[in-house]
Amino acid sequence: MIEIKDKKECCGCGSCMNICPVHCLRMETDAEGFLYPVADAEACIDCGLCEKVCPVLNAGEDIPADQSAYLLQYRNARVRRQSTSGGAFTAIAGYVLRQGGVVYGAAYDESLRVHHKAAESAGALAAFRGSKYVQSDTESTFSEVREHLNAGRLVCYSGTPCQIEGLLGFLQKPYEKLITVDVVCHAVPSPLVWERYLEMQGRKLGTRITDAKFREKHFGYQYSTMTLMDQDGQECYAQGIDTDQMLRAFFSNVCDRPSCYDCRFKKRYRKSDFTIWDCYPVYAFDKRLDDDKGTNRVLIHTQKGREIFEQIRERCRVLEVDPDRLTAGVKEMFESVEESPLREQFLEDAACMDAQVLFDRYFPVNTKVRLERAARRFCYRTGIYSAAKRAARKILKKD
Repeated sequence: MIEIKDKKECCGCGSCMNICPVHCLRMETDAEGFLYPVADAEACIDCGLCEKVCPVLNAGEDIPADQSAYLLQYRNARVRRQSTSGGAFTAIAGYVLRQGGVVYGAAYDESLRVHHKAAESAGALAAFRGSKYVQSDTESTFSEVREHLNAGRLVCYSGTPCQIEGLLGFLQKPYEKLITVDVVCHAVPSPLVWERYLEMQGRKLGTRITDAKFREKHFGYQYSTMTLMDQDGQECYAQGIDTDQMLRAFFSNVCDRPSCYDCRFKKRYRKSDFTIWDCYPVYAFDKRLDDDKGTNRVLIHTQKGREIFEQIRERCRVLEVDPDRLTAGVKEMFESVEESPLREQFLEDAACMDAQVLFDRYFPVNTKVRLERAARRFCYRTGIYSAAKRAARKILKKD
């Protein structure tokens, strides 16, 4: 029977809950807003399956293997605009749907909680586009995937690296018709903090928030922006990474899941078919791709992935690059985030403090913040923002 004694030993993927043959495990939310398995000891039959499929307990080493690497921009301008980066996930998912398959990804429910859901039409894919800096609840989707695969159906599942390894552990055997896509992950913040943020914004804006885009290209791809939609579906808020208090909390590492501070899945050679993530310094690879509309880095780990990529590349602008070069200096791929010394107190306060007071205490929008926002927007309006970021990256030797 799985028992969580150290919360860094659980990534919350739900593989243990899905595999239990007597359903004695359930996922419960703790005081910080994260899901953990809780067992009914009397119902447990000690089969050991929950421990066998746990991705944290069975995390493998980073074993070198053949990889292919590309930069990608989806040719459909509308889809690329809606996507966080270059639209790589839509390209892969679209292929699966054209074969009559089903696609799983992270989407909001009516309350803007993040769950994994299935899509069986191109229109339904829109809900999966865009980053959601909140841990997604996979619910029973691992079991659903197995049912589809056993019925001979093509399935694409996207998620964080720990979720992908959790799914693969749950399945216990390879499936030719399963396509997995993991997204290079900074860390997963608390759903509780996200709920408090929405509470604060709804009160301030005087409306029910019906949609949220964490990395909207409101000011361009290089300037991450939080955009919120009101009850009429109209944009009612747009603030950049310098000002928005949820984005600032995320990048301060003050509200992440404990396992993210010691992540077992930060590695180059992964078990997925595809790994996708941003390419901000696209100019360093090819200046012709530098249009500030979003570009994906795509790392392919399997022959299956390479075969699928050949089927989708005509719908994209692609540039093949050396895998070593594509992954060089990508801190989010290799290094766990560093826990903020304010984390424990912040999450305690998040559970009981007024939402506005909470965010203003830890992330005040003071004169310094306003000046930074004004400087960024001035640089964007004058067209020098990208050049300034390039110079900064060179100074910091990130390119």
